[in-house]
Amino acid sequence: MTAGVVVADHLSKWYGQVIGLNDVSVTVPAGITGLLGPNGAGKSTFMKLITGQLKPSKGGVAVLGEPIWQNPGLYHRIGFCPEQDAFYDRMTGREWVTALVRLNGVSERAAGEQAARAIEDVELTEAADKKIGAYSKGMRQRIKMAQALAHNPELLILDEPLSGMDPIARRKAIRMIKEWGRAGKSVIVSSHILHEIESMTANILLINQGRILAEGNVHQIRDLIDEHPHTVHIKADQTRALAREFLGHDDVLSLKFEEGAVVVQTGRPDAFYARLTDLAASGAHGAIHEVTSPDDNLQAVFQYLVKA
Repeated sequence: MTAGVVVADHLSKWYGQVIGLNDVSVTVPAGITGLLGPNGAGKSTFMKLITGQLKPSKGGVAVLGEPIWQNPGLYHRIGFCPEQDAFYDRMTGREWVTALVRLNGVSERAAGEQAARAIEDVELTEAADKKIGAYSKGMRQRIKMAQALAHNPELLILDEPLSGMDPIARRKAIRMIKEWGRAGKSVIVSSHILHEIESMTANILLINQGRILAEGNVHQIRDLIDEHPHTVHIKADQTRALAREFLGHDDVLSLKFEEGAVVVQTGRPDAFYARLTDLAASGAHGAIHEVTSPDDNLQAVFQYLVKA
């Protein structure tokens, strides 16, 4: 097999009659790779297989040149940020990361130092001694990234790490991931939002219904994806003021209001997200709390690709 940070060879995983991953053979190169697909496409199953949490039903997978299943020594070289939250809400961020680092067998003092460094890396030092139960969605995402980073792994595996972040936190997280790549770490990061992946890397794996549909340079599928309108759901204090701002731009195709939120359809997501981040930074139209992109954006594209 060709050398890569992850090499899957006819890898399959099924849960009873349900196929989570279907005969995937792929080599993931060093550097940053985006795993792009709608929810339920198999992204999380693939990530759990390559982190040794699940046993393949068929086929095999090697990570950093070694088989991952039942090879705990390899875990020291990997950092994983799961999609789901599983915190002890009464612990502070610092206590939680330190406790997880201690599980690697390091002393309490060394664990504290590693935790402090990782929390600083994700720009959460000011909130390190607050209870996790009081953290915003974006802060919870960042403290999960801190625990993945703390032991200085060679490979970071991040499952939907930007989900639910506000625009400023999202921009910071993208910058951090790119910096980790420049520092020599390999990163596999999943999302169902093309714009997020493209802002981090041009190298993608396109996954749907448990199969890898395409791999390579994101720009090769860019035009196809841009043909389909992109929906953005924005929770904010001043939704009507934001809507007035949005309506002045021709890439906004439609908008509607929900409770505490405005839902926008745009034909050019890059331009829209860039403007939205600038608006959030300026504070001109009040606080923007959370930006999400529903799964529908990719569905039409994947249906087209499957037929092609």
